[in-house]
Amino acid sequence: MGRRRVLLLCLSGALLLSGCGFRLQGSASLPPGLERIHVATRDELSPFAVELFRGLERAGARRAPSAGEADAVVRVRTDRGGRRVLSVSARNTPQEFAIFYEVEFSIERAGQEVVPLQRLELTRNISFDERQLLAKDREEEILRDAMARDLADLVLRRLESLPHAQSDPSR
Repeated sequence: MGRRRVLLLCLSGALLLSGCGFRLQGSASLPPGLERIHVATRDELSPFAVELFRGLERAGARRAPSAGEADAVVRVRTDRGGRRVLSVSARNTPQEFAIFYEVEFSIERAGQEVVPLQRLELTRNISFDERQLLAKDREEEILRDAMARDLADLVLRRLESLPHAQSDPSR
C-alpha cells in the first residue's frame, strides 16, 4: 500500500508540473513549421555552434543543408570567447581573470529577418594560480563550454518564441 501511494504521488506531481508548462532546462520545443533549421556560421565546431546543433536536435529539428531548404535560418555573425585580466599581484602576475563568451545572431524566416541582430555575452570570473596551471586551464575550458551551452539555450528560446507558421507541403 505504501508503494502505491508513493507512485500515485509521483504521477500526480508529474501531471501537475506538465499541466502548468514546466519543462526541464534545455528541453526546447520549437513551434510547428520549424522542422528544418539552417545555421549559417563560420565555425561549425566552435563550442557555441556544437551546443546549438545539439539543442536543435534535442528539440526535434533537422539541420537544413542550405538556407533555401530551411524553415528558419540562424545567422551567427560573432562567436568568440576570451579572457581579460581583472587583477594582478605585487609581482605583476595575473591573479584573477574574467572569462567571456560573446555571440551575435539574427534569425530569418521565409527570407525575412524576424529577429534582428542580437548580441549576447556571458562572463565568469576565475582566480588564477600559476602553481595550478593545468587545473586552471581545464577549469577555464569547462566554464567556456558551460557559457556556450547557456548561450545556445538562449538562442533556442528565441526560436521557441517565434510565431507558428504553416509548413510548406511541397518540401
